[in-house]
Amino acid sequence: MAKLHFHYSTMNAGKSTLLLQASYNYIERGMATYLLTARLDDRAGEGRIASRIGIAAEADTFETGTDLFARIAARRAQGPLACTLVDEAQFLTEAQVWQLARVVDDLDVPVMCYGLRTDFRGRLFPGSAALLALADEMREVRTICHCGRKATMVVRKDAAGRVETDGAQVQIGGNESYESLCRRHWREATGDRA
Repeated sequence: MAKLHFHYSTMNAGKSTLLLQASYNYIERGMATYLLTARLDDRAGEGRIASRIGIAAEADTFETGTDLFARIAARRAQGPLACTLVDEAQFLTEAQVWQLARVVDDLDVPVMCYGLRTDFRGRLFPGSAALLALADEMREVRTICHCGRKATMVVRKDAAGRVETDGAQVQIGGNESYESLCRRHWREATGDRA
């Protein structure tokens, strides 16, 4: 029975590594996977999912207006499809998450989504909020703060290393722009703005 999965965390927890490993495991057993990632995040190159540890794979991309049900149904029509894996799932729209739920329910294809839960202000991304509401299975992927506690928050830093507390929800970046922290250190870094 197919399910909609949501693997969530803060930055640098290894979500893309887990996605690529899951895809590899399917492929190794002779089963086809379909990889999707947000066109918006092209740090590894457009249509490419890459992990900080050096593994990568090609993927189709989605944008706000992409009909994911139609896209996955078209891919499935080309041949057997064991699983669809979605990276950067925080950039999905609520409608797209419902489309992925329809893929699971109507096409019987498992969908595994990987993404951030919250932004640098501690607010849910729309795609993540919809996945938290609709996913059949959820798993927190853990990483640690500099103090050793579980990191659940992220701060955004400007070019001078100062913590930003306002701005657009989406700004593509990596370690040069973001740092994962426990809630206590996030509160200290942001001036306890919560």
